[in-house]
Amino acid sequence: MKAFFLSRLFREKLLVLVLIGAGTIVWLSNVSGRLSVWYNDHRRTSVELTGQQLWLNQRERIEGEALAAISNLDPSRSFSGVRLSAELGNLAAASGLGGNTTSEVLPTERTEQFAVNSVRLRITRANWEALKAFYLELSKRAPYITVDQVAITAERNDPSNLTANLRVVAVEVTPSR
Repeated sequence: MKAFFLSRLFREKLLVLVLIGAGTIVWLSNVSGRLSVWYNDHRRTSVELTGQQLWLNQRERIEGEALAAISNLDPSRSFSGVRLSAELGNLAAASGLGGNTTSEVLPTERTEQFAVNSVRLRITRANWEALKAFYLELSKRAPYITVDQVAITAERNDPSNLTANLRVVAVEVTPSR
């Protein structure tokens, strides 16, 4: 190979060296990009694992606080998905929103101590005062019922009519096993 290279003209030697140099630069660029991605992934994973370890180190304290908080909850005041939907309907009717609501019970999330029931509630053609009264009545039932997400929009034709989309969450205390 050396003899072949040395037997070439100067311009051919130069051209071969330029092509080899360009190939080396492309290869090094590719390798540095891969190393950069690997380093960023490694760093991100290390940070995430450190955060998870901090939470795991505090597991006993967190579980103790959760058990203490759950012991303060009255199971008779907690809401199942169906009961939550009915309670929201009653609150809407009492606030003057009864005919303008639709609700959808979302899947329940369960743990050992409690279940989290969610309902997606849509209130249409509501005025601000009725919506505010509904929210104030709903907030009186905290911590058993709370609003997790809310989006309120005004109708284009009549800005005094509002549409509210809420995700309402209720805690249901499950009996100890």
